[in-house]
Amino acid sequence: MSANSIYKPQNPVMQWMERRLPIASLIHSSFVVYPTPRNLNYWWTFGGILSFMLGAQIVTGIVLAMHYTPHVDLAFNSIESIMRDVNYGWLLRYLHANGASFFFVAGYAHIIRGMYYGSYKDPREVLWILGVILFLLMIVTGFMGYVLPWGQMSFWAATVITNLFSAIPGVGDPIVTWLWGGYAVGNPTLNRFYSLHYLLPFVIAGVVVLHVWALHMVGQNNPTGVEPKTEKDIVAFTPYATAKDAFFIGVFCLFLAWFVFYIPNYLGHSDNYIPANPGQTPTHIVPEWYYLPFYAILRAIPSKLLGVIALLSSIVLLAFLPWLDTSRVRSANYRPLYRQFLIVFFLVVIGLGYLGSQPPEGGYVIAARILTAYYFVFLLIILPLLGLFETTKPLPNSISESVLRGGLSAGASAPPPSGAKV
Repeated sequence: MSANSIYKPQNPVMQWMERRLPIASLIHSSFVVYPTPRNLNYWWTFGGILSFMLGAQIVTGIVLAMHYTPHVDLAFNSIESIMRDVNYGWLLRYLHANGASFFFVAGYAHIIRGMYYGSYKDPREVLWILGVILFLLMIVTGFMGYVLPWGQMSFWAATVITNLFSAIPGVGDPIVTWLWGGYAVGNPTLNRFYSLHYLLPFVIAGVVVLHVWALHMVGQNNPTGVEPKTEKDIVAFTPYATAKDAFFIGVFCLFLAWFVFYIPNYLGHSDNYIPANPGQTPTHIVPEWYYLPFYAILRAIPSKLLGVIALLSSIVLLAFLPWLDTSRVRSANYRPLYRQFLIVFFLVVIGLGYLGSQPPEGGYVIAARILTAYYFVFLLIILPLLGLFETTKPLPNSISESVLRGGLSAGASAPPPSGAKV
């Protein structure tokens, strides 16, 4: 299914531009008449939310970078100066800090939707892999940003995480030395992290362009997992999808505003309001909340090297979901057994997040090992076997049939079909 632009500008200047650089027709075909499954629900709005949040993070980050000083003796005070002396600096800082958390909220929701509705299956494998690459870039960028305030938790998080590379046989220590820019976390480390934290969001934006391009090549998945067959199955992206996205972005921003204006430090750590002190280790070193599930997996493995391998594997394995899942049915709505195991998997990830925030001792470690085992068993054993033995429900013949059978409350309104061609 493709969207052929019928954009014909009336303005002479736009006609002149269209003959030389048809940007307007590209936008028209990609974001106006682009054919969209008519049964998309609000889970599909998180892609738009992620794009919006990326733009907000880049804008606030650029302004903050104008006032930040990447030096170990000045970084902490420069943050305080931004908060107190720069006009609306407190607002920019809180928008950026809480925006990172909400960026990950939207990212995790996007992943949950993809796993539940099978958006990684043929022909969307490359689209999914680009999404996992974006997730990895988000993790790296967020971690480097966490170091910049140069508080206690920033310093010790940088020390602990960079030290993980030393577990790699042979090349681990040279890698750590290169990351540090010396033989301990110090000013070269901060400068490296500042430079990369500033650069990587633009890399993310570039990969987002590829992600959207791949999406427009293969089309959007939908709650049934059935490909659109006729014009009755689709609507134009604008106004139907854009109106839904705009509404939910507004709702999402209301929650972000609540955190920014009423509880701006709720998602942070109090130790980061203490200047970095290499001579005093915090009682309990924890990363930001959105890293806690992977941090729990790391600590659940007794061996440092195996823990690092498990940590990386827990993310990289997601890129192989198109091949690990052997079922031909996409949507979990028609896979009752898969849905049960998947819900348990999501609960396990939440449980790992809680355990990652607790001290690595006693029952917390045992529980983390049990949940870590399920995490990998689900991806490597349960998922491939389910496709071979699971009895699925019958799929609808078309998207329009599922909408009509379920009524207008089945996840999307039923506007008249668009003029986009199939």
